[in-house]
Amino acid sequence: MNIDIQDIIGIVKQGAEIATARNFSISQKAGVENIVTSTDIAVQEFLCNKFLELIPESGFICEEGDLNNQSSAEYVWVIDPIDGTTNYARGISEYCISVALMYRREVIMGVVYNPVKKELFHATKGNGAYLNGKAISVSNRTFDNGILCTAMSLYRKEHAKVCSDIILDTYLKCNDVRRFGACALELCYLAAGLCDLYFEYRVMPWDYAAGHLILNEAGGTISGYNHEALKLDLPTLLIGANSAANHSKLVEIINSHIDPKTCNYDWREW
Repeated sequence: MNIDIQDIIGIVKQGAEIATARNFSISQKAGVENIVTSTDIAVQEFLCNKFLELIPESGFICEEGDLNNQSSAEYVWVIDPIDGTTNYARGISEYCISVALMYRREVIMGVVYNPVKKELFHATKGNGAYLNGKAISVSNRTFDNGILCTAMSLYRKEHAKVCSDIILDTYLKCNDVRRFGACALELCYLAAGLCDLYFEYRVMPWDYAAGHLILNEAGGTISGYNHEALKLDLPTLLIGANSAANHSKLVEIINSHIDPKTCNYDWREW
């Protein structure tokens, strides 16, 4: 099947018009930290309907929906209708729509769009990564001059201690730390050379599916725990860097704080 990335970009931009209208209500999914807006639901429904027109009988893995029996199709869309929902709800500009297209379990296209800043990142497998149509690449900064993007396991605060230990250890060895509150955007910032390192203890497939392709195509390195390949069907510990050497150093830091013999690998559980 011949899929044009521009068709996906066009649909994502149409979905963004729903978000920028900012006519929404807020409800809690599981505590005050984990919210959903009516915009999340509306954008997801719009995107799913449009993508079904583009590829009939395609499957879906989406944040605001049941994952069961939706990921076995040859083509599967992985969608976060609003990555950075808390930012969006509060009027903070760091949020985006993230869409990845998988073919036979491999991501072949990714689009991440911040409609406030008009930043559109995209990639197709083997063809590089782009921001607003211009090719991007990771930085060449060394670890000690790198900026780490990270988070504190917001929805599982029992893991805040190990996260904070890893972050502090990395901070003492790198330049500085940033937290933007949207995984997909942070991976794209890494791809564009704005930051250089990434760690998060537990993220979902829709958070990183598009961003991980964009980062790979920009020359970066990304994996799960201890260099594990990303499977895109489970939560994961996520490690990214601008180079293989910096990635390995970040892996070493993380491994020094997580003992596989005692860790319950909670990031793998829904």
